[in-house]
Amino acid sequence: MQTSTVRPMPVTFPESALPDVPVDAELRFDTSLPYAACLAFPLSPCQCTDDGARVCWYFSRELLNEGRHQAVGSGDVKVRPGPDGEVLITLRGPTGNAAVLSAPEDVVTAFLSECFALVPPGSESDHLDLDAAVTRLLAAD
Repeated sequence: MQTSTVRPMPVTFPESALPDVPVDAELRFDTSLPYAACLAFPLSPCQCTDDGARVCWYFSRELLNEGRHQAVGSGDVKVRPGPDGEVLITLRGPTGNAAVLSAPEDVVTAFLSECFALVPPGSESDHLDLDAAVTRLLAAD
């Protein structure tokens, strides 16, 4: 049984000094985190990282879904429709700096279709392992 999906995609940073330079990114979803989508940026391997290292931003998959149609979000992640079949995602870091990235709307839509096939909307709580979460919390004492 499939429990995750990954969609590679190029993103651009339209408000940057190089707005047309694509950067590799991935949209990731795992049924063990049924409410979340992950936007991951693979890092180039070097002495301080391994081959699978990536920077990941987690946010609500519903935020990503709604943001294709209207501006949504507050705080660290905002999503809104962009021009020419794009979805604009604003990521704000802990220092307050923000980056706006543009993702292809067709890739975002295909990713969300895969997510909703794995965990239909409204059934997210059926995929949570609350016993394991309580065990982890109690072990932290």
